[in-house]
Amino acid sequence: MPQTKKLSNNQKRFLRGIAHGLNPVILIGANGLTDNLMQELETTLSHHELLKIKMASAERADRKDIVDYILQQTGAELVQSIGKTVVIFRQNEDSELQLPK
Repeated sequence: MPQTKKLSNNQKRFLRGIAHGLNPVILIGANGLTDNLMQELETTLSHHELLKIKMASAERADRKDIVDYILQQTGAELVQSIGKTVVIFRQNEDSELQLPK
């Protein structure tokens, strides 16, 4: 379910502010992206919309590939990527979260 419009810089700033206080919900370990992890990611993203993901062991290029794959498979948008922590967002149709214009 790809997202139709990109987030503006103002919207990303707003989401980064919310994500700052969040703990990582998904932890990607040494096994990388498994089918079970992708199912859990999809379920959690549908429920929470804004997710913080922590990657335990991966090189920089590997982390970028993992993030690109997650974004492609989930239709989410990258909000922020710092080191081994990534924040992604996919708005639900019945979302109560009001993004700024």
